[in-house]
Amino acid sequence: MIIAERRPVPAALRRSAATPASPVETTLFAAATFLLLTVWFAALYASTSEAPSGKADTMIDLATKQGVELVKGQWRYSDVKVVETEFVASGPEGQPTGGAVKTYDITPQAGGVDFDDSHWEAIDPTTLGKRRGNGRISFAWYRITITVPESGAGKTAVFSTSLDDYAEIWVDGELTRALGQSGGSVVKGWNAENRLVIGRNLKPGQRIQLAIFGANGPLSNPPTNYIYLRYAKLEFFRGEKGPVAITPAEVNVQVVRNDPAINAIVPPNPKIYKLAEGFTFTEGPVWVRGAGHLLFSDPNENRIYRFQPNGNGPGALTVFRDKSGYDGADIAEYRQPGSNGLTLDHEGRLTINQHGNRRVIRVEKSGELTVVADKFDGKRLNSPNDLVYRSDGALFFTDPFFGLPKFGDDPRKELPYQGVFCKLNGTVKLVTKELSGPNGIAFSPDEKHLYVGNWDDNRKVVMRYTLREDGSVTESKLFFDMTSAKGDDAIDGVKVDSAGNVYVSGPGGLWIISPEGKHLGTILAPKHPHNMAWGDEDGKTLYLCAREGLYRMRLNIAGVRP
Repeated sequence: MIIAERRPVPAALRRSAATPASPVETTLFAAATFLLLTVWFAALYASTSEAPSGKADTMIDLATKQGVELVKGQWRYSDVKVVETEFVASGPEGQPTGGAVKTYDITPQAGGVDFDDSHWEAIDPTTLGKRRGNGRISFAWYRITITVPESGAGKTAVFSTSLDDYAEIWVDGELTRALGQSGGSVVKGWNAENRLVIGRNLKPGQRIQLAIFGANGPLSNPPTNYIYLRYAKLEFFRGEKGPVAITPAEVNVQVVRNDPAINAIVPPNPKIYKLAEGFTFTEGPVWVRGAGHLLFSDPNENRIYRFQPNGNGPGALTVFRDKSGYDGADIAEYRQPGSNGLTLDHEGRLTINQHGNRRVIRVEKSGELTVVADKFDGKRLNSPNDLVYRSDGALFFTDPFFGLPKFGDDPRKELPYQGVFCKLNGTVKLVTKELSGPNGIAFSPDEKHLYVGNWDDNRKVVMRYTLREDGSVTESKLFFDMTSAKGDDAIDGVKVDSAGNVYVSGPGGLWIISPEGKHLGTILAPKHPHNMAWGDEDGKTLYLCAREGLYRMRLNIAGVRP
């Protein structure tokens, strides 16, 4: 938990020791102390996700042409219709498991970052105050994509607006909301201001997409006026450098259910919560059992973080290891010099894939480092990416070129291929070199099969290998082909649950595939999950490393984990 300011203990909790208290006073004081501490700590928790206040370093008025030009933006507008749709009734447990019913939805659903608004009306920023919609019960969208100017470098961006009458604000495809939240991304009150952080530790040229959903109100007494924006401004503050843990905030999630079998995996009313934000790129998570925390990499920042959950409050986010993957003098040439995949061996020792150092290391109980693998056939590895242990202690890892500054064309590259390797009985062995971009890797629960994903836009496949005890392949089989699927990303992280279902970071989302190779469904999160790890005491929480953030999602089946 990162606290923005030191707050004094409430005066009501301080009592002079010189005045003895009666039993009744003691009881009342204890009760009051408990209630005040509850409120006090709640205020501390809320501070982690509140927008900074005070005078901003820079303010840009997005209701002016000059302001919109500074962020290279364009306001667009669309009315919203309420349409009839199909859903299911509430079941006995209060979840959407009942029979088919008719209900209502809105169109367009334009909160997503990839929504195409090019055909919408382009509006002059000086006309944001123009009355729009048709009055009475009406809804509308305003959208703008801003580009961070030089003046925003390294700062925290805050967006503020007041919409007549109610507003919700989506940022980069996310509508975050925490229990009891008022304002920010959700409705605060009648014609009240919405003010929220939309980016931290910003980089010039970074793009942030805003979608503002407006409603005319009051809803139960439809008004005789219309929707409009009173103002819209963007402020940049000098904030604490680096990422922050926030009060767990629910975000929008959609589950494509292709087969009824997915209902045994994903709950009928699924929830994803954002836990921390402000990273450059999150990767390679592993849950440390016993300690009850998550370790994960930011390979771009050359760092490993530790996240300790705290129930419904902000978790504790700390730097676990700096220079996690490289400390060479030419580090500025690397896009991702740091660590990537992390796992634990059977003794609980952390094992790290280092991009920049081009090796796999293990952290001993003493803190000393042991090089597990750095060469094959006398040639340096490319940049080890993901890894998994077999129960007999054999380590399997993928070795694409993604960590090299110039990728496959880098003069530092020594191996003529990208491989999957095994370290067994002190020897590094080549398992396969058939994939152009071997990436995520996982064993089936019985360890009979090894799954490997391929990051290649022209061949987005998951392969399944049957192995001998010595790590050699007896059968290579195409398990699933996603090449024709829509989505910019190829295949990244791969994990397996205790029932043998395979979870794949693939085009558009997190794919769930049965052991027989049937696509059961896809979890569509607002930020694409590139890797994941099973965590919490029962192993049913899936922690998601999704671009700049860390998230969690509860599922019905426990996962296979170290």
